[in-house]
Amino acid sequence: MDIVKLKPATKDHVWGGSKLIAAGKETSSPILAECWELSLHPDGLCTVDSGPDRGKYLRDVATEADRGKLAKKFPDFPVLIKLIDAEANLSIQVHPTDEYAKKNEHDNGKTELWYITHAEAGAGIYLGFRKDTNQEEIKNALMNNTMLDLLNFVEVHEGESYFIPAGTVHAIGKGVTLVEVQESSNITYRLYDYGRLVNGKPRALNVEKALEVLDMNAYQAKKFQGTVIGKCKYFVSWKEGDESSFIKASKDSFLCLTFTKGEGAFASIPFKPYDTFFVPAGSEARISGSGYEYILTGIPR
Repeated sequence: MDIVKLKPATKDHVWGGSKLIAAGKETSSPILAECWELSLHPDGLCTVDSGPDRGKYLRDVATEADRGKLAKKFPDFPVLIKLIDAEANLSIQVHPTDEYAKKNEHDNGKTELWYITHAEAGAGIYLGFRKDTNQEEIKNALMNNTMLDLLNFVEVHEGESYFIPAGTVHAIGKGVTLVEVQESSNITYRLYDYGRLVNGKPRALNVEKALEVLDMNAYQAKKFQGTVIGKCKYFVSWKEGDESSFIKASKDSFLCLTFTKGEGAFASIPFKPYDTFFVPAGSEARISGSGYEYILTGIPR
């Protein structure tokens, strides 16, 4: 298949905002929490938005050769890329490992990467425990409404990235918009939700499952080299700018570009911020324009 622009599946969770709508994402809701830009997951399939396959699910038109031989290492397509806009805090949550998720949820676990595209003054994220902890301490904190005291709050800024292995407690805070690159999964265990009510009722929590999968050690940030901002067995992502205008995917893996700044054309298809493109394995094309930045994702060897 040719290089194509993608159209996301959209989700309108209670904490969503309007920034993605303002950026041109289509939805029937007044709020838009998530755009599943690259997704072959059955809970939110993206579609092709250019060329002869426009309107079709990418899942149905991207062949094994288009995905690349590295994708065949996994029983399911390994990557899901989202845009997330948080008008309110997301719940304090955790995602399981593959082993736990496959046994208990019939889905994949979830390691993820966040790249911050916008942050209001003072906005931040909760990321990991401040110190080593245990189940008893966490249960007491939940009972006494002091859960946030156990967590790192990190004020964030545009252009920063954060890598979040499965098992790490976390939450996106209000006023943050970001690109999320993750293992293809839709399993989230809510640990704490600030006492928030939706339609007069609290949202369901998953405390027991969360306690089974939590990494209770103090969080330690993982460092990457060069332009790499996140890497695990499921994906590798780079932050690139207009000094990197020629994109070439090896025959081993597709590439995916999500533009975060600038306007121009890629493979002769116009782009603006928050547009995402699928580059089939073995394909290549040039980006034209200036002042653009993008997140580039593929599967590592």
